[in-house]
Amino acid sequence: MSNVQQIRVGITIGDPNGIGIETILKVFEDTRINEFALPIIYGNIDLLRFHRKKLNMPNVRLNSCATADDANGKLINVVNVWDDKWEPTLGKPDKEAGAYAFKSLEAAVNDLASTKVDVLITCPINKDTIQSDAFQFPGHTEYLANMSNVDESLMFLVSDTMRIGVATGHVPLKEVSEKLTKENILKKLALMKESLERDFGVNKPRIAVLGLNPHAGDNGLLGSEEQDIILPAIREAESDMTVYGPYGADGFFGTAQYKHFDGVLAMYHDQGLAPFKALAFDSGVNFTAGLPIVRTSPDHGTGYEIAGKGVASPDSLRAAIFSACDIYKYRKVFKEMTANPLQPQKTQTRDKGK
Repeated sequence: MSNVQQIRVGITIGDPNGIGIETILKVFEDTRINEFALPIIYGNIDLLRFHRKKLNMPNVRLNSCATADDANGKLINVVNVWDDKWEPTLGKPDKEAGAYAFKSLEAAVNDLASTKVDVLITCPINKDTIQSDAFQFPGHTEYLANMSNVDESLMFLVSDTMRIGVATGHVPLKEVSEKLTKENILKKLALMKESLERDFGVNKPRIAVLGLNPHAGDNGLLGSEEQDIILPAIREAESDMTVYGPYGADGFFGTAQYKHFDGVLAMYHDQGLAPFKALAFDSGVNFTAGLPIVRTSPDHGTGYEIAGKGVASPDSLRAAIFSACDIYKYRKVFKEMTANPLQPQKTQTRDKGK
């Protein structure tokens, strides 16, 4: 084990009938990740053992914990959130699985709030089966914003090649236009700029804004939202950031214009997530910007169709863990810099040979 201090990574199991636990076991099968991350899984040791046996991974070492304080830096630690004897029905959505997914999430969030873990990684849930009196949200993003007492947050999909935020989030397509206001776009742009600077270390980020309609409305021929809402928001935001648009989404991604920007604001869910997942599915990460806590998630879903077959890729979850740890460290540096902007500079020495 190196002398690098481990970041305590809290991980929810997501839907236990999906591929979440499989990807967790596959990620931490490579023990090198423990050099910087201390994994704490919120679920049940018998459930993890069930998946381990199903996947024929006997060498994965699990440590049963009553609390996160019992975590061992060299093992995969499992906080037992419940003691029920329950066996999943892999690949099938059901309310019982949704209830256990929420138990995992609730316990992890409580430990994050009490600083028993440093960052939160959420494996995919079924947004229908998890619904209950305690969880009445479209998804993780809205639940965590509510728990953090934050009015505005940003669903931010990130990879090594692009970062895409969504203006309207988890709403039906028919409601996107009515929810798209200049004020809303300005808030999302402000969150994106702040996140790029604080969470990703980008100085003076360049941001692109997509249009809502085909070809960004074609000067009003295909819709007026660009002229009435989106462009006025961009013009107002220009005084505080470097922002361009609106761009027609098809040409923007088809010609790889996204490579010239640090962040892209899409107007609705599929406009941003469809190209992102097509271009960065295995390495993409879902990050919730604008929260006081660090939360990331793999950008895939529950994967019912492949659950229990041993073929699920752990790459997106691994990227989510790396990203959360990087963001955690960036925030510490950003906090130090903004607390004392007059940082001492290293003395430059002149080459005497010149």
